[in-house]
Formats: sequence, structure tokens, C-alpha cells
Amino acid sequence: MCRHTHRTGEERARGPEARDGRETDRGETAAVDSVRRRPLLVSGAAALAALAGCGSSDSGDAPEPVDLTTEDRCDVCGMVIPNHPGPSAEIFYADNRPSGHDDPARFDSTWEAFQYDFERNDRGWDREAFYVTDYSEVDYSVTEEGGDSVVSTHPDAGAFADAESVTFVVGSEVKGAMGRDLIAFSEGSDAEAFADEHGGSLAALGDVTPETIAQLGRA
Repeated sequence: MCRHTHRTGEERARGPEARDGRETDRGETAAVDSVRRRPLLVSGAAALAALAGCGSSDSGDAPEPVDLTTEDRCDVCGMVIPNHPGPSAEIFYADNRPSGHDDPARFDSTWEAFQYDFERNDRGWDREAFYVTDYSEVDYSVTEEGGDSVVSTHPDAGAFADAESVTFVVGSEVKGAMGRDLIAFSEGSDAEAFADEHGGSLAALGDVTPETIAQLGRA
């Protein structure tokens, strides 16, 4: 059963933002969207088939996800992951050290995780597991910050799901740490409801291409 709701009547404190790996104070206050609880769609289409688009993972032997803390910076942009809104991601690789540290590679946006993984796949790296924030399994909020709608971040291990098991909402008006993103739901009906409300298209893992990620990077 889906457990997500729009939290209301709250203001979410924002941590410092990193630019080029260095922290600077934002000093911005988030204004929370109007109150509403959205029911799940009961007649949604079946979840999209999840095919691996880059690399491969063996769910039987895959390592478990880990908590991301303020000690963890994104392996693409260098920002401190829990200090920023939006989906997080982790990727484990066999026999390789991502960005010179132990597994997993860590990201403050899903599209940066895909970008990183496409590049490592081209180098012949073997992906063991790819985890993304599962917004069907968390109580998330959509807030207004600086004129943008942003979704809350949930960097604890229990919030992650295998990227092969989710439906992504791609390029909705709701942004993450690095702008428009891929927001994942393990329940296909949740993804449909989110896209109906906030725009974007639905995709399984195998539908996401380097061109998809390049478009998000320019949005």
C-alpha cells in the first residue's frame, strides 16, 4: 500500500548549498503548497516493464543500500546530498572504486546518477546495483522555493528501491537538487497520479537513454 502524502503546514529548513564542491549559505525559506491529500488511482495501467538500460544488476547478490549523510557529496556535482531537495541515488560497481572511494557512488539527483552510469558503462564497468528514492514508500512534500516546485529528499537506506523495479516520472514541473529530474515510484499508479498532477512522462529503467539525460541536463 502506498504511504505517501503531501505534508502541509510545514516549512522545510534548507541546508547550505555546494557550488563546485564548496558550501555557501542559501538563506532561503520554503513555502509549503496548499493542503491536500491525493488518493491513489484505482484504474491505472499496469506498471511498465523494467528493463536494464545500462549495465546490469543481479538482485540475488546485490549489496544493500546505505544511508546518505552530510558526510556524503554527490559524485558528479560535489554538493552535500541531504542538504538539498529531490531524489537521491546510489550505484554499486563490481571491482571498481567510484570516484576513488568505496562503493556506492552517491548522487543528489537521479539524472546525474544515470549520466555517471552511462559513462562508466562505456568504460566497461560492471554495475551491481542501482538504487533510487522510492516516492511510493515515503511521506513526501512538494514545496515552493524561489519560484520553483521542489520535492523533499529522503536519503536514508529504507527509502531506496531497485531502479529496475520502479516507474520514473521524467521531466515534471517538480524539481530536485539539479532541476528537472526522474522521480521514481514503485507503484505505477502513484507515478501516473504524480504525472497527472505535475506533468512529465512515464518511463522504465530501460527506456532512459543518454539523450533523455542530456535533455534533462539542459532543462
